[in-house]
Amino acid sequence: MLQQTLQLYKNSFTGLSRDVWLLALVMFVNRAGAMVIPFMTVFLTTERSFTLTQAGIVMSCFGVGSVLGSYAGGQLTDLFGYYKVQLWALIGTSVMFFVLMQMEQFLPMCITIFGLSTIADTFRPASHTSVAYYSSAENLTRSYALLRLAVNLGFAAGPAMGGLLAISLGYDWLFIIDGISCFMAAILLWQFLTPKKEKRVQESLGKAVDKRENRSPYRDKHFLLFIFFISLSALTFMQFFTVLPVFLKQEMGLNELQIGLFVTVNGVMIFLLEMPLVYAMEKYYSRLTNVTIGVLLTGLAFMLLPMVNQWILVPILFIVILTFGEMLSMPFSSSFAMERANPLKRGEYMGLFSMGFSFALILAPTMGMQVAANWGYNFLWLFVGSLSIIATVGLVALEKRMKRE
Repeated sequence: MLQQTLQLYKNSFTGLSRDVWLLALVMFVNRAGAMVIPFMTVFLTTERSFTLTQAGIVMSCFGVGSVLGSYAGGQLTDLFGYYKVQLWALIGTSVMFFVLMQMEQFLPMCITIFGLSTIADTFRPASHTSVAYYSSAENLTRSYALLRLAVNLGFAAGPAMGGLLAISLGYDWLFIIDGISCFMAAILLWQFLTPKKEKRVQESLGKAVDKRENRSPYRDKHFLLFIFFISLSALTFMQFFTVLPVFLKQEMGLNELQIGLFVTVNGVMIFLLEMPLVYAMEKYYSRLTNVTIGVLLTGLAFMLLPMVNQWILVPILFIVILTFGEMLSMPFSSSFAMERANPLKRGEYMGLFSMGFSFALILAPTMGMQVAANWGYNFLWLFVGSLSIIATVGLVALEKRMKRE
């Protein structure tokens, strides 16, 4: 049994290119310093004395910037290439964290966090696109999973360290380390990764470039439906980073260190389990089916939270089920989107894919905070959980429709 498990781990990491591993290193360094955003709502309501509504608006400004950045990142990637967009996005984000640290009033905070997320999220379509250049069709999903592993390994360390620093040294250090980590990631990218030639586009994923099929993602009805259902589920998942930290502090009495450790469990599980899980599941189910299973698990996890005071195991079950949902839905949705894309429009496809999550980030904090303030947290958890159930049904219908056509 042990030998089989070890072989599964070995096989799940076999065949990935050197460049994918280097890109994962860049992502790890960047995310290891990511300490501000998991605590942003707590920071705004405690250190800046913002109301729940104001904190929700600030995070929605972050989401609006994310949409703009995702759109611009997709266009810029197709225009200038994924490498330059990633490099300058990291440098610009580094500068913006130091600027954000200085903001104290509500309106300047909204404007600055909008600018930060706009610059930061131009990185996402470019990084998604770069994976297609560094991967083959056979290991595309595992390449995305490796990047997520690197991100979550960094994320496992970031919130816990951030909570400790916030308590001992103050929140300013979270902004400083975030800025430094973005700059270090830019240096690693510049020093160790080189852009692949344009001809590699035709080779990766085994797709031939046909200009007559130069389809825009905005005219791809199946892809638009996929983005809509993924965005519904993202509205659920985003509560994990926006409303849940406030819930843990206000309703369960956890401090910043404890909140950070709770979030860290998610990152540790992904680090240990996602690669072998993806390797095993892609053998049995289609990419879209795996996404659907993940979306369903996400909804079920949030529907457990109203029982948090009645059953001591609920927080453990929540984080375990949510993480399994994330491990299936995130990497397989990325590879499905890339597989769907025409090679000449990869940046635009991945930009729209990122925008789906960004739109969710706009709505999630404001919606979540308002619903919690007016109807309570239990109603919120059931409501957002039902959104993922609706998305599950929609994705099942979409896959059936695609098979018929």
